[in-house]
Amino acid sequence: MGGVHSKVREGASEIRVRTAYAAREARTNTPRFWRGVGFAAAAGAFLAFVGAFGTDDTPFLPRLLFWVGTSMLGGMAGNLTARHVAVRGLFDERPWLGASLIVAILTPPGTLIVWLGSALAFGHAVRLRDIPGFFVAVLVVTVAMTLLSYLVTRPHDQLTSAAPADAEPPRFLERLPLKLRGATLYAVEAEDHYLRLHTDRGQELILMRLSDAIAELAGIEGAQTHRSWWVARDALADVKRGDGRATLTLKSGAKVPVSRAYAKALREAGWF
Repeated sequence: MGGVHSKVREGASEIRVRTAYAAREARTNTPRFWRGVGFAAAAGAFLAFVGAFGTDDTPFLPRLLFWVGTSMLGGMAGNLTARHVAVRGLFDERPWLGASLIVAILTPPGTLIVWLGSALAFGHAVRLRDIPGFFVAVLVVTVAMTLLSYLVTRPHDQLTSAAPADAEPPRFLERLPLKLRGATLYAVEAEDHYLRLHTDRGQELILMRLSDAIAELAGIEGAQTHRSWWVARDALADVKRGDGRATLTLKSGAKVPVSRAYAKALREAGWF
């Protein structure tokens, strides 16, 4: 019975931890989401100004309301779609493939919305023969918006530098569990909502995002090698390259992948 109660308590603790993490994640992503929507609204204002899709003969205010509203709706859909693509991590090394998937998902419903919406808003006839023209126009706009969004929000290579001798210890080291205090940090690996800490004294999990950890690792020379890995430079024991990819071996024996997104920065920094 005691074991059952223990498992229940552990499960409840896990739920509380995950709930706290989800709330924090929502707070972090909310400003980014609305920045994307604001960017879409600006694009809608531009479409209204030029009278896109033959709406230049319509009074400016209705035209503005229609295009800004439509663009904001598309921006919300695009942001949510891009977030799910990023979470899956399937396109870290092929961003063009991720962008193509986003465009493929958004263009068909976007075409129907603009086709029917413009007809209802501006009193145009609903004609099936107009759909191909709307499809091409929506496709061009969706591709342009996706590329601009990628250029603005693409991940930057995360490299951290060694701190001066008299600098304070990196903030992240204060997060090490008691059994790892004083250990040499080799790497940080993201696992779901947690981070696995690789050290010379073993491994441990903590609740934190990798991007936040990297910000607190300033002062330890290292680099992000993959969307799920940050590695300390001194922890590197060996590098193997093959088939256009590189794999790092840590002093602990752990194997760390290097994605193409970070390989160039690592080569330029002399890692391999």
